[in-house]
Amino acid sequence: MKKLRLFFSVFAVLLLLVSLLPSAGLAKKPANPTNEVAVGKDGMVSTSHPLASEVGADILKRGGNAIDAAIAIQLALNVVEPMMSGIGGGGFMMVYDAEEDETIIINSRERAPAGATPDMFLRPNGTVIPFQERVRHGNSVGVPGTLKGLEAAHERWGSVPFQQLITPAFQLAQHGFSVDRQLALQIENNRDKLAQTAAKDVFLPNGNPLEEGEWLVQRDLAKTLGLIRAKGTDVFYNGEIGEALANTVQQFGGSMVLEDLQNYDVTVDLPVWGEYKGYDIASMPPPSSGGIFLLQMLKILDHFDIEQYDRQSEEVYHLLAEVMHLAYADRAAYAGDPEFVEVPTVGLLHPDYILERSELIDINNVNRNPQAGDPWRFEDVSPNYEVVNQNDDKDIGETTHFTVVDQWGNFVSFTTTIEQVFGSGIMVPGYGLMLNNELTDFDAVPGGANEVQPNKRPLSSMTPTIVFEDGKPILSVGSPGGPTIITSVLQVILNIINYEMGLEEAIAEPRIYTNNLNSYRWEEGIPEEAISSLNEMGHRFPASSELIGNVQSIFIDYVKEEYVGVADARRDGASIGYTHPGKGRK
Repeated sequence: MKKLRLFFSVFAVLLLLVSLLPSAGLAKKPANPTNEVAVGKDGMVSTSHPLASEVGADILKRGGNAIDAAIAIQLALNVVEPMMSGIGGGGFMMVYDAEEDETIIINSRERAPAGATPDMFLRPNGTVIPFQERVRHGNSVGVPGTLKGLEAAHERWGSVPFQQLITPAFQLAQHGFSVDRQLALQIENNRDKLAQTAAKDVFLPNGNPLEEGEWLVQRDLAKTLGLIRAKGTDVFYNGEIGEALANTVQQFGGSMVLEDLQNYDVTVDLPVWGEYKGYDIASMPPPSSGGIFLLQMLKILDHFDIEQYDRQSEEVYHLLAEVMHLAYADRAAYAGDPEFVEVPTVGLLHPDYILERSELIDINNVNRNPQAGDPWRFEDVSPNYEVVNQNDDKDIGETTHFTVVDQWGNFVSFTTTIEQVFGSGIMVPGYGLMLNNELTDFDAVPGGANEVQPNKRPLSSMTPTIVFEDGKPILSVGSPGGPTIITSVLQVILNIINYEMGLEEAIAEPRIYTNNLNSYRWEEGIPEEAISSLNEMGHRFPASSELIGNVQSIFIDYVKEEYVGVADARRDGASIGYTHPGKGRK
């Protein structure tokens, strides 16, 4: 038995006890009455919203599989967490199919409409349109893929009729639910954006933002879900919903037409794989940058025996910051949609390239000029684009991640988004749909790997991940948080594998994020003396802390034949385990 299995076996019960205590470094978060940690023998769900977790757990209890539950969860999140994801957006569903013993990704990333142009985020004089101005324009809205992705997953693995999986979301929209603190906070923070569209009638009744505890009914969204339940996805991609959606985008200056929705297609992808400390890691390939640069950072850090240093030491934070700077420099230069550009996946993960990058890190000094390397030397192809500097003002977006496992061992790790909080802020009148702003994930300045092109998918940071031991899936990890997603997943995996933390402890451990010398974040709980020392060294951590990411995770304990689920305390999520009365896991 390897150390990770043994460690989780010992801690499975302790996790439940620890969950009753306040998490270190998260004192600003009010007490949460839901279970952030759970154990079950026949199924587990972990999401960022208790109502969505209940929906998924109910599907499992009624005999549905993990994919059925994931579909129902995503639709329910569209209702109860409308600021983070929904059928007006897109995402990546990673599925471990236990019967076939294979890992597959349903890629429903949004695509640019046919009318999109490489310079559409520039002013006539060539200057970049400010980010928040780009966000609220119709040009920011990508052709939504989530619903097509759910349909594709259901056609491949579903066992419960699709109409039944829509029903919980329909009921939540039709009958309403109590607004939680997260939704209330985001409505207040985004009131100006919401006030410019039909969203004002839903979230700002009589001009006042909904408050925590108020009852939210979304009749237009219920109508939309009812139409899809009755007529299938065609009503969205080739019917009245699609027509209304395209017309709304045009009213806000965008080029989308119904034909763009009709032409939308998902892809079925294979993960990018890597090995770390004896574990096999499956993560997202391009057009997500998540998997490649998660693995790249792990492989570089493997040269430093990071566990020799205390987890909250300045040495660890320095190494993390340095490896992040190198990885994000490569990301900015080489990551894009592989349907349009060559991505040097082999080169970026080649052992010789990893060694070269690791030699740029000095444990005692800050690299003052972290730049992209040259991974093309390890490739059989040449780049078909230039490296273009982006002096941009992008804000870090948000999204949601959830994970499910069923009694048959099918595993889902699913990250899904509309990009910024409430996406573009644009709601389709009469249909209650919040529309994404995913096209602002493209580079504003054209010419690089991630420039805007028709039908192209913008670069993503979403990193749904599954860790394997001896060929068996043992751990799912993922997070929201825009470009911080990759580093959140990185630090949780390091905490578990290198520092042998229990799952809840690994997720609660405070994180850092930096992608260049001018952009740093850190969480409360990191020693102030460490931050001070790092800044004296040349890092630029700000004076105040802020939360980073929201990891949802499940561990499979094959010895005890049970699942351990943890919902990150940074939001008010919930893990719900399922054990069939009188029956162990199959």
